[in-house]
Amino acid sequence: MTKVEKNILEILEKNGRIALEDLALMVDLTVDDLKTIIIKMEQEKIICGYQALINWDNTDKEIVTALIEVKVSPQKELGFDKIAEQIYNFSEVDSVYLMSGAYDFMVLIEGKSMKEVSRFVFEKLSTLDMVISTSTHFVLKKYKDHGVKMTGEHKENRMMVSA
Repeated sequence: MTKVEKNILEILEKNGRIALEDLALMVDLTVDDLKTIIIKMEQEKIICGYQALINWDNTDKEIVTALIEVKVSPQKELGFDKIAEQIYNFSEVDSVYLMSGAYDFMVLIEGKSMKEVSRFVFEKLSTLDMVISTSTHFVLKKYKDHGVKMTGEHKENRMMVSA
């Protein structure tokens, strides 16, 4: 991967809505050359999509986000990739990550309520043959997501102490 391609990715990751003309100027390419590079990276699944980052706390939509630690027992014919595929094929699942440490996968889901999330865990996820255990953590508040601050600037209210 070239330095220009990395630069394009870094800019798109921060602002997927940037005008191609502006991006082309920033990386010193013609718009046509830039389009060619972007199409190539999309075909190679380097660029997998474009999403808006929404702070649902600032809307009236009720969403519960949960991180679920999943410990599995891989079977001979099912490696981690196949297990991950079974998990990410559930419509409720937003993200699945293979992890090092105390558990094997971290699964992120969003639901309308804690009850909906817990129902997914006990009716679908924990019933998979290879799942040994799960531990569900509910997100109480997002302060920063994908590098973007989700709340206003925090100002220190502490009094100054002098000696």
